[in-house]
Amino acid sequence: MRNLTLALIAATTVATPALAQEAPFTGARVEGIVGWDRIGANGGHDDDVNYGVAGGYDVQRGGLLVGLEGEFADSNVKACAGAQTALNPRLCAKAARDLYVGGRVGTVVGSNVLLYAKAGYTNARFKLTSDNGTTETTLDRGNFDGVRVGAGAEYAIGPNSYVKAEYRYSNYEDGLSRNQVVGGFGFRF
Repeated sequence: MRNLTLALIAATTVATPALAQEAPFTGARVEGIVGWDRIGANGGHDDDVNYGVAGGYDVQRGGLLVGLEGEFADSNVKACAGAQTALNPRLCAKAARDLYVGGRVGTVVGSNVLLYAKAGYTNARFKLTSDNGTTETTLDRGNFDGVRVGAGAEYAIGPNSYVKAEYRYSNYEDGLSRNQVVGGFGFRF
């Protein structure tokens, strides 16, 4: 009995480090994100905080990874340009929710780092206004379609959890664009 107990303890001790080193990137994932958001409209730009939730499914084969992902994010950033006069009204674009669906392709470096590039469709809600100094007029309030590209790194901090950093650029219709740097914490299951 004593030999069996010692054998079980030894097997558990040997297996535990191997289990901790494994960080597969395959499977469903969900994450929270927060970061820097800059929108540009008609030559003006402004910065604020971006925050949201994302999820996806990745498949890793050897050192290569492919995946699909989606995201719901929000921001309070508002970009304005113009002098706010009757002849040169101030034009503003205020960001609201942002939806994204796309894919990513990456390579696993070592056992717990993923470097990836992403691309997909994004749909953001903006409120466009014009202000001549006496009256603010809503020009458009609606959804704007665009394309998002980006690159990032993901670090597995455990068998089912990770942190990430990512840069992405979105280009929308009507001259709107967006640069973002976000960090995230997620779980894979």
